Amino acid sequence: MGPVLGVGGFLEAPARSLQGNPRPTSPGRAGPVRSSVAAPDCCGGLGNLDFRKADLCIMTRLLGYVDLSEPHFVAAVLAIVFNPLFWNVVARWEHKTRKLSKAFGSPRLACYTLGGAILLLNVLRSHCFTQAMLSQPRMQSLDNPAAYHVGLALLGVGGVFVLSSFLALGFTGTFLGDYFGILKEARVTMFPFSILDNPMYWGSTAIYLGWAIVHASPTGLLLTAVVALIYMVAIVYEEPFTAEIYQQKASQACKRS
Repeated sequence: MGPVLGVGGFLEAPARSLQGNPRPTSPGRAGPVRSSVAAPDCCGGLGNLDFRKADLCIMTRLLGYVDLSEPHFVAAVLAIVFNPLFWNVVARWEHKTRKLSKAFGSPRLACYTLGGAILLLNVLRSHCFTQAMLSQPRMQSLDNPAAYHVGLALLGVGGVFVLSSFLALGFTGTFLGDYFGILKEARVTMFPFSILDNPMYWGSTAIYLGWAIVHASPTGLLLTAVVALIYMVAIVYEEPFTAEIYQQKASQACKRS
């Protein structure tokens, strides 16, 4: 993912070390719930709760708060989708042609320039995200002190993952330096990469989720789901290509030796 100043001023960026796929998580199973008071709900009764239907109910309720055609919402979705597309297309074009490096006189200067562009785009994305939340209704069930503090905790945890990832990778490691031929000598394994794959992406997602909860915003929750989905697509798209770059480096080193 491309680096960014995220919601609340946190840095977000694509993690460029060789990482494995995100660890899968398994949803818990909801057992039957018995109650002496029968009350209808959108899933057909708690005693017959089904996970797929429960997910549908949550999404249906969430969409009831959100106007999908509202201009700020549309702008936020476009910004969320565009940013990873931009940095992946430009970085792959640079890796294939080296035209940015030639235009700026060195790979490092070209990388710094792309990093600056990604930062500005992520500021825009965060602005659009916030404006989309403010333009649509709040969710009463999230508008309470407990939820507010959960949101703050998520902001803190996400910020730790994003900033520690940046410190571990450095500027060029964060901002697609390997596509410019600026390769690391070894895989980064220090915190947070020691406990989580792709911590820059998931830290960024946690920041957006926390920001949405702090604002009691169903629109923010839906946009956070879009952020997470786009990051998962980016991971599938980026990781094989990054691995190939380092395999080429290893092959060249073997030939020289």
